[in-house]
Amino acid sequence: MRTPPPSVPRACIAEAAGTYLLVLFSIVPVAVATLTPSGLHLWQVASITGFGVALAIYVTAAASGAHLNPAVSLAFAVRRPGDFPPRRLPAYWGAQLAGAVLAGATLYLFYGALIRRFEAANGITRGESESALSAMVFGQYFPNPGMFGAGAGATFSVSPWAAAGVEAFGTAILALVIFALVDARNTGLTAKSLAPFLIGFTVAVLIGLFAPLTQAGWNPARDFGPRLITLFAGWGAVAIPGPSNGFWVYTVGPMLGAPIGALLYDVLIRPALPERSSGADGDAL
Repeated sequence: MRTPPPSVPRACIAEAAGTYLLVLFSIVPVAVATLTPSGLHLWQVASITGFGVALAIYVTAAASGAHLNPAVSLAFAVRRPGDFPPRRLPAYWGAQLAGAVLAGATLYLFYGALIRRFEAANGITRGESESALSAMVFGQYFPNPGMFGAGAGATFSVSPWAAAGVEAFGTAILALVIFALVDARNTGLTAKSLAPFLIGFTVAVLIGLFAPLTQAGWNPARDFGPRLITLFAGWGAVAIPGPSNGFWVYTVGPMLGAPIGALLYDVLIRPALPERSSGADGDAL
């Protein structure tokens, strides 16, 4: 017998809290690597982020399904409407954005002094194109300013449409893996309690592969929430519309990619799985 889902308000509180944790564990490692002589490099940042994703899922999965990502919510609404009714989308999206904004504000509260020190040491003026070097600890930019610098000399190498394609591709892979891991019919992972860790590891791998190109967002809330903090904290047009007017890349790309990844799982993999036994749980984290 299927357990009734939590009420929408309680689920949204969990989504906001879980997205807060996920985004905080995603942006603080970037800040540490960028602003301090910690020695954190790409794979360390990716690993910390991946573990953070797993922890956020473990904390909130039973309360909300732990989507923690508007693109993942959209994919479930499109491909699993029986488990996640589409009417819940606006509430989930609002909660996820609220958690992400709060995470960005937390970063600015604790790391604001180091950000100002970094900008002063590197001659960065907020609002100018080079200030993407400090804004990147909140939102995301293409190509990665920490590797290729900022300004016109860097942005020509990855166009907005190319960046959107990377974000769509990576999010499609992430969604395919999520749908596979939580599918009760998929006996390849019998211990479903390991799904959050493996989802986090997938995020880490994707960051390791694609962060040089787009900083590897895969999550509209993870980018747009902290980006709003930079908009109101003085980065101006570098935040929105961003270099090459490309801030939309990190929303449109994942929102296209996640449903495609879920569809590919349903078309290519799920038909070969054994039928679910009577009384088995549905798809849920």
